[in-house]
Amino acid sequence: MASFELAQVNVARLLAPLDSAELADFVDLLAPVNQLAETSPGYLWRLQSDGGDATDIEGFRFDVDDSPGVIVNMSVWRDVASLSGFVYGGLHRQVLRRRREWFSRMTEAYTACWWVPAGHRPTVAEAEERVLHLRAHGPSSWAFTLQQAFDATGAPAASDGVPDAVSDVDRASRPA
Repeated sequence: MASFELAQVNVARLLAPLDSAELADFVDLLAPVNQLAETSPGYLWRLQSDGGDATDIEGFRFDVDDSPGVIVNMSVWRDVASLSGFVYGGLHRQVLRRRREWFSRMTEAYTACWWVPAGHRPTVAEAEERVLHLRAHGPSSWAFTLQQAFDATGAPAASDGVPDAVSDVDRASRPA
């Protein structure tokens, strides 16, 4: 068993309430995307409430403004490559391409990764600390992004093609 596992969090500010027609496609995709995550190589755990997703879990009060709300997605993976494979592949990649339909553009960091001891399941409060640290200090071994990752020893890690995947997803989500 590995001594460390990769935790990740991402938050999104909704453009409309979850029960609105504007977010119906997103809500319909939650279960299939979560199922895909759970069956992906390297997946270990995800934050969820009794409803099976995390859309009703409170957190990230520093990001609440006049929008309908902020949703939190948090999971733990075996390593950076496993998380990257899920995030930038298949159905999840298709969802990423449509994110501007459902979520406000955030100008500060809204995702963070960090290493946790094997078996530890992070709290939303821990995740908030990591995002705030990333916003204040940029990527480091304490809080980083997939594009500027660090391994469990604190050394910079190879991106394994992530910047190309990010650019491709970003190009696809921009208005023509």
